[in-house]
Amino acid sequence: MPDTAVSRRALLCGSAVGLAGLAHAPSAQSAPMRATAPRTPPVLSGEDITLTIGHGAIRIDGRPARAVTINGGVPGPTLRLRQGQSLRLTVVNDLDEESSIHWHGLLLPFHMDGVPGVSFPGIPPRGRFTYEFPITQTGTYWYHSHSGLQELMGAYGAIVIDPAVPLADSAPDQVPDQVLVLSDHSFTHPARILRNLKVEPGYYNHQPQTFADLIAGRGQTQAQRLEWAAMRMDPTDISDVTGVVLRYLVNGHGVGDNCTVLATPGVPTRLRLVNAGGMTFFNVRIPGVELRVVAADGQDVVPVSVDELQITPGETYDVIVTLPDDAPRTIVAEAMDRSGLARATLAPRPGMAAPVPALRERPLLTMKDMGMDHGASGHSMAGMTMRDGSAAPQVKMGPGVEMIAPMPADRTGDPGLGLEHVGHRVLTYRQLRSPTPIPDARAPTREVEVHLTGAMDRYMWSMDGQTMQQAHEALPMRTGERLRVTLINDTMMAHPIHLHGHIFDLVTGHGVHAPRKHTVNVLPGGKVSFDVTAEPGDWAFHCHLFLHMAMGMMRIVKVRPA
Repeated sequence: MPDTAVSRRALLCGSAVGLAGLAHAPSAQSAPMRATAPRTPPVLSGEDITLTIGHGAIRIDGRPARAVTINGGVPGPTLRLRQGQSLRLTVVNDLDEESSIHWHGLLLPFHMDGVPGVSFPGIPPRGRFTYEFPITQTGTYWYHSHSGLQELMGAYGAIVIDPAVPLADSAPDQVPDQVLVLSDHSFTHPARILRNLKVEPGYYNHQPQTFADLIAGRGQTQAQRLEWAAMRMDPTDISDVTGVVLRYLVNGHGVGDNCTVLATPGVPTRLRLVNAGGMTFFNVRIPGVELRVVAADGQDVVPVSVDELQITPGETYDVIVTLPDDAPRTIVAEAMDRSGLARATLAPRPGMAAPVPALRERPLLTMKDMGMDHGASGHSMAGMTMRDGSAAPQVKMGPGVEMIAPMPADRTGDPGLGLEHVGHRVLTYRQLRSPTPIPDARAPTREVEVHLTGAMDRYMWSMDGQTMQQAHEALPMRTGERLRVTLINDTMMAHPIHLHGHIFDLVTGHGVHAPRKHTVNVLPGGKVSFDVTAEPGDWAFHCHLFLHMAMGMMRIVKVRPA
């Protein structure tokens, strides 16, 4: 039985069955590994492509790690496609378990979306499945397995779709491009990571506040610590899987591998950033080099110049950068909790390196992350309760729902956890604007409110207090219906929420020039609204933190004829 034999079906069919499966997952050392050296993912193009999913190993900074590979590598090949083409893509499953590929962000018939048990039966062990669909869009996207623990073990790759009519050489966006797939990988099997979190949710949090911090005046005051302790909340609980157990990668390369991104000094280069991390938010910056954001989730935006951006699991950003001189610069992708980083080098020639900055001080959660902040400094938590369900009557308090944010606020103007006071320009969702009017400018005819719920102390995650294990009721929609979906985060962790098969319009005050996305981050104690036009079929709707989804933060959207 291979290491990856704990299927998502087992994880979603009930906690007793799921944990029983985890308890019997074999050791990651149970079979020999032959690791391959880091390499640049190959590029595949055309109308007939074959991808093969199999067991393998990769080498991270000289050390072998078990992996699920696509065409023998992690990441898998980059698919370079063209708008208007037809695609016939055969996926061969060489595993001894069910597999699948989901085309993240692509607009396609729902039965080609690639989610076992939702949109198709899955690819059986030693079997194959051929996906066929037209390519109707342009931009940067990605693909990954939606089966078992395979995504966490390396089954992912990038997709680049070029315009049907090539841009003129003089067009401002016609610049050389490089794909950077950011990800996380562990020498510990994901099944064991999940089991450790179920036993102790803070298992991988090795950056708690200490008495020495208090004496030195770092972090919270004594009064604040006592308040948070009374609420049974941990202000350092930023990420539940950290650099203690994860290694952070760029195109499969560890920090010591020094992935090189070639650029000509003075000539703009487009970096296509993909966050394929299973559990990691990355803060991306290139010290001394401006990032000009020109696309988000494959959709063009009015260019925004920043010094840093946070990219959540599932998101993509295109940024234009210009190497100012012949000296190399470090591309830093720091984990949100500052427990580690991924690194690449922007350089005119291979073999160059630049200094890697030290990790910055880890951030702390605040009252705003509890949904309690009115904007007044020094506001006390005294007298407030996180266990009052009156603010969200559709959510029932219980073992799997430990809190309801009393005053959730629109936080789309915030830069991301830990980036509020870094002293330079950081991207926010409100800065994003579509350069052209959105395709459907109709006003929504109804609103759907979805609460993101959970209980960190039991490592349980849900939507509206119900998990997929509890046979969650589907969200009903009608084909062509225009809806407003409001996501309210009632937990102390950020959640990147992905809706399959749709590109939605964020409600950030830009009207018909609203930014368009397929994945949106909802900060703790925050809320986000988007307008969407329902496409026919059954679609997955879930948190893109892999273990949060696996533990229940997932719904099915059923879109039926009007």
